[in-house]
Amino acid sequence: MRYWLMKSEPDEASIDHLANAPHRTLPWTGVRNYQARNFMRDAMQIGDGVLFYHSSCPEPGIAGLAEVASTAYPDPTQFDSKSPYYDPKSSQETPRWLLVDVVLDSADSARGLARARRVERHARTGKRQPLVDHACDRSGVALHHEAACLNSAEFLAVLWRSCDRTRATL
Repeated sequence: MRYWLMKSEPDEASIDHLANAPHRTLPWTGVRNYQARNFMRDAMQIGDGVLFYHSSCPEPGIAGLAEVASTAYPDPTQFDSKSPYYDPKSSQETPRWLLVDVVLDSADSARGLARARRVERHARTGKRQPLVDHACDRSGVALHHEAACLNSAEFLAVLWRSCDRTRATL
């Protein structure tokens, strides 16, 4: 199983939106980065872990854990001329942009941002592997979401879960 860092601006899609969505599942819309699209299309598999990261907010950081819940399929926002993610060069016959569905990890639905940030800070200062090994270049495009494969994400997820079970603080 792989783990993926998926970034979202909380005012558009937050961990709370995910927790309150039907079946606690959301489509990961708005990805407009070819590398992230390729990760979703070629590498993400149902059941892969997701570190749900809040960005562009007062307290950025990992807000919760989720799982990839679908294979990649065309992102409908690329066809909607009223959407900020509209792409006039994309067509139904040859869609340019894809998405995956993400489902909240039920064991982690009540996790707080503060605990996640402590785990994240520990991982960054532990002088082990860098947190993000494959960063998605913004390439001058304002992205709604990004995805990146993490080698150290398994460490974060296991540490996060063990902290909750033992009530330890980092």
